[in-house]
Amino acid sequence: QVQLVESGGGLVQAGGSLRLSCAASGIISINAMGWYRQAPGKQRELVAVITSGGRTDYAGSVKGRFTISRDNAKNTVYLQMNSLKPEDTAVYYCNARGGWAGLTHYWGQGTQVTVSS
Repeated sequence: QVQLVESGGGLVQAGGSLRLSCAASGIISINAMGWYRQAPGKQRELVAVITSGGRTDYAGSVKGRFTISRDNAKNTVYLQMNSLKPEDTAVYYCNARGGWAGLTHYWGQGTQVTVSS
């Protein structure tokens, strides 16, 4: 059974920090994990991704403020979010890419992050 279990969302004031965690299970050969977010009325967008080799990529809007990391042994990905802004408010979704061909995307249920001004 495939599961992506997210935790760490919540309400924080602008300038504050939050750390999101996502533990994956039941997925064969995960080659990348990442975080996406979707704000009301907007499309889902990539926030950050990390490959099994440790290569990272970030959306321009979060570079220098967010850090993605991964524990391959635990199939867990983390997103440290610092200097949060009201425009970071969104539902954050964990994503894992893997499967037999390495191309299947799996999604978590989403966790709400709200940044107050």
